[in-house]
Amino acid sequence: MNFQNNYLRNEKVAKNLCNRIAEISKLIPSPKIRIMHVCGTHEDTVSKYGIRGILPDKIEIIPGPGCPVCVTTMKEIDEAILLAQKCVITTFGDLLKVPGSDGRSLASVKAEGGDVRIVYSIFDSIEIAKNCDREVVHIAVGFETSAPITASALMGRELPPNFSILSCHRLVPPALDVLMDDREAKIDGLIDPGHVSTVIGLRPYEPLTKKYGIPQVIAGFEPNDLLLGIVMLLEMIAEGRIEVGNEYSRVVKYEGNLKAQKVMEEVFEPFDVAWRGFPVISGSGLKLKEKFKKFDARVRFDLTSKGKYDSSLEEAKGCICGLVLRGRAYPDECALFGKKCTPEHPVGACMVSSEGSCGIWYRYGKF
Repeated sequence: MNFQNNYLRNEKVAKNLCNRIAEISKLIPSPKIRIMHVCGTHEDTVSKYGIRGILPDKIEIIPGPGCPVCVTTMKEIDEAILLAQKCVITTFGDLLKVPGSDGRSLASVKAEGGDVRIVYSIFDSIEIAKNCDREVVHIAVGFETSAPITASALMGRELPPNFSILSCHRLVPPALDVLMDDREAKIDGLIDPGHVSTVIGLRPYEPLTKKYGIPQVIAGFEPNDLLLGIVMLLEMIAEGRIEVGNEYSRVVKYEGNLKAQKVMEEVFEPFDVAWRGFPVISGSGLKLKEKFKKFDARVRFDLTSKGKYDSSLEEAKGCICGLVLRGRAYPDECALFGKKCTPEHPVGACMVSSEGSCGIWYRYGKF
């Protein structure tokens, strides 16, 4: 492990990888090579270690929709705020300050006396429900990394009758389909999320690469992981190879985590749902299957009749979080960034989460 850690942050290795990137980029005639990553932790590494600044000018690293809290829509925040009027709400800390359509957040509700509690896992929420005489609703947020945890919590155990979840889980590959099809984004290669890929493996990415002719590489999270991932992508582009590479092979297997996939498929089924900054994406959400419907807060509290998604309500005036999530803008292109919008007083969801691009750029002094 020490050898591995030394390699992943070794300066000499990094210089060699940077030299290789410079060499390959000269072989690619395009004036710009646009590489998008789809993971908030990747953006943290890119920004923290100044990776953009050591790459050739023609290589552009674009942050994408790799933050599950950021892509959660105002409609879902509004649902959580509505439930907080009569239920105990449990959520992860990142979601607390995300504003709904009227500017209020769960943090606002908590300040007004609502019972909103930060938890570290859904199992904490279940324990709260066991010791509470009120309805307890857990806001279940996350991609394929956290959805199996939610699913396992609902399987094979006696759950308290006053417990339910508001599922805001999403699947990454359907969103990649939309991104690859987006001509304005002009993506030449994708760095796929390491955490998600430990669950789903390589197979779901392969049809997309064949469909759009855009190579992909799954990468880990250390600086040299990302630099090597960029080398692998550039080699594919230079050689005209349309493949899905796996830089993170020490963790990610081709088939992924079959047990996690099985648990997820047992409890959830895909459905069409909007993402912040995106239209409704077919099959990109996860809702509870019929036999688990008694734990579905939308069914239990009849939220399905409260209106449909309205993209016109998605951003506060002046906020470009949706454009950032689609790779069409950088955080510092927003007039609010670092001024009216800060982590203490966020206007948009991208500034709230530790995985949000705006919050990351602010944290590392990009403003």
